[in-house]
Amino acid sequence: MNIIIIPAYEPDQKLNQLVDELFVLNLKQILIVDDGSSTKCKPIFNNLEQKGCTVLYHEINMGKGAAIKTGITYAYHHMDQLTGYITCDADGQHQSSDILNVSRALDEHPNTLILGTRDLTGKGVPTKSRLGNKFSSIYFKLDTKITCKDTQTGLRGIPVALTNDALQIKENRYDYEMTFLTEIAKKPYPIVFVPIQTTYLEDNKSSHFKPFVDSYRIYKRPLRFAISSGSCAVVDLGLFTILTFLLNQNIFVLVLLATLIARIISGILNFLLNRNWSFSRHDQPIKKQFNKYFILYILQLILSITFVYLLSFLPINLTVIKLVVDSILFIGSFFIQKNWVFNKS
Repeated sequence: MNIIIIPAYEPDQKLNQLVDELFVLNLKQILIVDDGSSTKCKPIFNNLEQKGCTVLYHEINMGKGAAIKTGITYAYHHMDQLTGYITCDADGQHQSSDILNVSRALDEHPNTLILGTRDLTGKGVPTKSRLGNKFSSIYFKLDTKITCKDTQTGLRGIPVALTNDALQIKENRYDYEMTFLTEIAKKPYPIVFVPIQTTYLEDNKSSHFKPFVDSYRIYKRPLRFAISSGSCAVVDLGLFTILTFLLNQNIFVLVLLATLIARIISGILNFLLNRNWSFSRHDQPIKKQFNKYFILYILQLILSITFVYLLSFLPINLTVIKLVVDSILFIGSFFIQKNWVFNKS
């Protein structure tokens, strides 16, 4: 038996309508989590309880991820013959027929994560949603090597075998779903994509997603890494520029010495910032982390020196050439540090 879990914050009558449609489809095991909604929503939740839904309450708004975890915890301990959890949104974005299809897919693939996947390339999709999901999909591909066209979908089928994985995610808000999906993809655990309808009501005005705050939560690691790297790049480029003016050597020795001195100083600073802030892995053994970082550091150093030297024939300032080369190396460095140097396991 699959339990449908619906996190709800300030819902309107669309939630009642969705539940009625699910009942018609004989999907009657429904668990709704009121995530700290105001008292004006009380009649809606009372009505849902009278219909036979299980309603759990958060006294304050704790976030979508926290609500999903509350629902999973309750279902795991109180539902008999439980096989999985179907999570969906309360704002009318998910059609009852699609929820049924995801539930059936989970029955057919009991040890698989099911993702209800929208086509976000068509008309009617808000530009910010299309661009946001495109960026998210590229980031997910680089991080996990898996292609997922809709990483932000809230309609998912989670097998009961992933209960502990779902509950161990520390994030509690919109960052929960992306973190959970990434962790599962890296296990690796099989994922099945089920096409669903793309529905945006009133340009998605009912969404409680806060573009700046929640985007930062979801992408805080690459954003912090970018800030850390940008700060260290300023130090690196500044020292490199000063040294190329002060040192009187042939071009190879000049590039070698200037890059080496600048990279050592900025590298130590970057390691400390990434360990203690970007990836927050200061609870792990620093020696092991530093050894890995040093290997990566040497590789980047060699690549930087090599390509700056090879491109030095161009009629372009060496600092500009170095900036371009190091920008390309930056992307690979992030994922290597995230998944190897500062990997929590």
